[in-house]
This record gives sequence, C-alpha cells and structure tokens, in this order.
Amino acid sequence: MAVVLVAEDDQDIAVILTRLLTRAGHLVVHRPDGLAAFEHAVAARPDVLLTDLGMPRMDGLELTRAVRAHPDLADTPIVMLSGHLHPGDQQPVEAGCCAVLLKPCPNDKLREVVQELADRGPHAHTGAACPAHHPVSA
Repeated sequence: MAVVLVAEDDQDIAVILTRLLTRAGHLVVHRPDGLAAFEHAVAARPDVLLTDLGMPRMDGLELTRAVRAHPDLADTPIVMLSGHLHPGDQQPVEAGCCAVLLKPCPNDKLREVVQELADRGPHAHTGAACPAHHPVSA
C-alpha cells in the first residue's frame, strides 16, 4: 500500500481523489495547498505526490520545484493533475513532474499512473529525463 499525498485546494475534488485512490488500495493524505503539502512531505515522505496546479500559498509548479530541491524528497514520484494546462505544455515536466494529467482525467488512467509510480518507487529526476515520464495527456 502506497502513501499518496494529494495537494488539492478544491475540497470536492480532494474527496473524489481520496475515495478513488483509497479504493485502489492506497493510503491517502490530503493537504489543501502547496505549502501545507510540502510541509507534510518533509515530515512524512509520501510514496507519491499528486498535485493540482493552481493552489494558494504555493502552486503545483512551486511545490514540485521545492520537492525536487529538497535532499530528502528529490526522488519522490510526482503527478500533476490540472484543468489549466494544455496538451504539450512543458512547464510541469521542466519543474520535475513524472506525469501530467488533464482534468477531467478518466479514473482508470489516474489509478494506472499513480500505481505505476508507486510500483517504480523513488527515482532520479533530471528535467524531462524522468525514466517514468508520462507526457501531458487527458
């Protein structure tokens, strides 16, 4: 069972993601903004980080960069799930995301990507060279 940290400011979406990932067998921890998620990640080292892009206090790109810059977290798998990106947008990949999914994302695709990253575990990230990289997709 992987621990998935969900950084999502929309409470309704957070509930849906928590339910979906819990049913998939993961332990889910939710934080409502990027800074709270980063602080939790430093304290608890999740197996996978699932982040929204637009959040208060620290957005998903800032959160991803902070995780990549932290020596104890740099190898954490990160998935960005956003309704504010366009296919081909490279900002999340350049920040260090392993996968970028667009809202609304099919439940099966989200479960598959999170499980694949949980199974792969911690791994090196050098820009777009993440070995588990999934391009921006619906």
